Amino acid sequence: GAFLVLTLTVSAFAGPREVRGAKPGAFDLYILALSWSPGFCASNARASASAQCAVGANLGFVAHGLWPQYESDYPAFCGNPNRSVRASDLDIVDGIIPTRGLARHQWRKHGSCTGLSPSAYFRDVADAFNAVFRPDSAIGQAGTMRPIEVEQAFVAVNPGLRTDMIAVDCGRAEDGTVVLQEVR
Repeated sequence: GAFLVLTLTVSAFAGPREVRGAKPGAFDLYILALSWSPGFCASNARASASAQCAVGANLGFVAHGLWPQYESDYPAFCGNPNRSVRASDLDIVDGIIPTRGLARHQWRKHGSCTGLSPSAYFRDVADAFNAVFRPDSAIGQAGTMRPIEVEQAFVAVNPGLRTDMIAVDCGRAEDGTVVLQEVR
């Protein structure tokens, strides 16, 4: 499938630091991470084994996760990692988070830091995902875009959203092309 090519270079930067085992429920804000499936599939060697990248999946933006954050760092793996997630919890994000394995991982790494139950966390993921209009067709048809244009596409369909509230994350496809991977 086609993927979006971005006209920029990928630069490494020191991002937020993971704080393992933090107190659940003690954080400042959430980040909704939306994965752009064509870019994820083009830039991840293991992606071909994922249902997200299966032939005919034709997915655009999916929820990577809803991440509790501090102002500069983020809590991770806060709760009991053995707390089981029921199938009914995963049903809440079916069609929103592309695989059940990713959903379970998001619960262990991020959801356990919210202070919520798995079902409440996944309801929040679904609510956040459904509250944001995603310009899949505009981005999928563009071919080449600058990150600001991706941000502007989101702003155009989400009243009240500003470009300074959005971060665009890119990676490299196997052929070296810079591709959109995620919008946060």
